[in-house]
Amino acid sequence: MQNTVVAGALLLLLGGMVWLGQAVDGRQAALYLLGGALGLVLYHAAFGFTSAWRVFIADRRGEGLRAQMVMLAIAVLLFFPVLSAGSLWGQPVQGFVSPVGVGMIFGAFIFGLGMQMGGGCASGTLYTAGGGSVRMVLTLGAFILGSTLGAAHLHWWAALPHLPPISVVQSWGVVPALMANLAAFAAIAGLTVLLERRRHGRLVTAPHPARRGMGRLLQGPWPILAGAVALALLNFATLALAGRPWGITSAFALWGSKMAMALGFDAANWPFWSSAPQQAALHGSVLNDITSVMDIGIIVGALLAAALAGRYAPKFRVPLRSAVAAVLGGVLLGYGARLAYGCNIGAYFSGIASGSLHGWVWMVAAFFGNVLGTFARPFFGLEVERVPRQTGC
Repeated sequence: MQNTVVAGALLLLLGGMVWLGQAVDGRQAALYLLGGALGLVLYHAAFGFTSAWRVFIADRRGEGLRAQMVMLAIAVLLFFPVLSAGSLWGQPVQGFVSPVGVGMIFGAFIFGLGMQMGGGCASGTLYTAGGGSVRMVLTLGAFILGSTLGAAHLHWWAALPHLPPISVVQSWGVVPALMANLAAFAAIAGLTVLLERRRHGRLVTAPHPARRGMGRLLQGPWPILAGAVALALLNFATLALAGRPWGITSAFALWGSKMAMALGFDAANWPFWSSAPQQAALHGSVLNDITSVMDIGIIVGALLAAALAGRYAPKFRVPLRSAVAAVLGGVLLGYGARLAYGCNIGAYFSGIASGSLHGWVWMVAAFFGNVLGTFARPFFGLEVERVPRQTGC
């Protein structure tokens, strides 16, 4: 079975790339392939933001959080000089810099709660669904619904008190912004070391797998630090190809709004879709949408990775309480992402990489949401594990 799935995933990935190259253009084809690479990295490195925060909250194990700090450090070193210049290889580039306000903070908080209820973040939902998790398909469907509702309501939340978008790169300059961000990453990593040693007497790391060389490269699992480096580089590649960083959840609002229109709802008149580019996206093909093709690529790349690892085995029986949590968590994830101008990728990873103050505020608010969500998990029959699983989320 696994060989058949590998062949099918390769056909989807390479055939889809060729098709997009003909139907749209070469850049869109390259972005689809880049999405596939992201899915493979996320799966093989089990790079789950959700599980990393959960095991730290529950048992002070900080390996996953430290890997995130490494990822962010590499990203700002790559992004800040380029964003300050405003172009890369002659192409204009811009980061994700968004306002900080009441709605944004609330959105990040409920996104964090949804991470633990739904069992994954935005990237985690895509790659675990692609890897064969039926429960995460439920979360993904509810994620799309919540993101659509958030798009319909965003204008109300955006009118609440807020600060304008603030870029530390533009406000402080490249070098001071880099120094401040790198110091913050080091402080967070150092805090995880201190708390982990206080709890366990030592740093607890994941066991090393027996595979080596090409077998490990193709079949995984990869060290989480390798995943951190690869994700930072692939986000920078997204900036180079798309002219802006990696994002995920805007596509969910697009897909949901298109479905809403098909059902007779007047989504085209929601303020969220009022600008000319947004109208073009809503009425055009999803194949023209950068985020959509990358999201689909992530799912296919994770499918390929799961089959290469010999772990593609969907289980269709989902306990009722777990299914309820998946749906509730997915709605919170989608709604929160819209209010907060992004998810763990678009707001947290790419926001901080863009020098946005909003990215740091998102991280703090979402972390507290994760605390609440971690303690809520047992009420839905969900485990609060002490060691991250290879599945990542």
